[in-house]
Amino acid sequence: MASDEKTQDQLNLPSPSSSSDPWKERILIPTLLAGIAGGAVGLISKHRKVQGLSKIAATYAFNSAVVAGCYCGAREFSRVTRTGQPDDLFNSVLGGFASGTILGRLQGGRAGAVRYSFIFAAVGTAVDYATLEFKPVITNFFMEMKNEDWFKVPEWSPIRVLDEEAVAAKKAQEEQIFRRVHNLNKEDSS
Repeated sequence: MASDEKTQDQLNLPSPSSSSDPWKERILIPTLLAGIAGGAVGLISKHRKVQGLSKIAATYAFNSAVVAGCYCGAREFSRVTRTGQPDDLFNSVLGGFASGTILGRLQGGRAGAVRYSFIFAAVGTAVDYATLEFKPVITNFFMEMKNEDWFKVPEWSPIRVLDEEAVAAKKAQEEQIFRRVHNLNKEDSS
């Protein structure tokens, strides 16, 4: 009987490649952000005068997106094959070694593969660790921003938020000043 329950539970579990898996969050969005950041770096690059602004910005954007896409894809492949959690940093290490080896081999041969694999593993793991650490801070910041009272004028500030009565009193005072000024102008002109 217990084996029948176990097989039923196994049948009801979603597969690792189900459409509910948020792969867009872990592969597509970081790749797009890296492409945008690479394009921005290309806009301020010192090579823009020699090769042209649009060409160098597109090159930087494409290269950054390829590197981020390879790293994020290898990290997710590692997560799926190890059946690990998305926040496991060992997936970042394995993904960094794999993507660094592939891209380093294409770029610089065997020596490049070794060098790039260590660089990608270290940098990718550091970025993922920083992301995990700052995610709650950023989430709390945006939750506080959603509150209506996210900005309050300090007591010492000359700026005041007026209620309806204060607005009416201010309007009456302005009308009184306006009449006095116009009465003075009429007396001066006569």
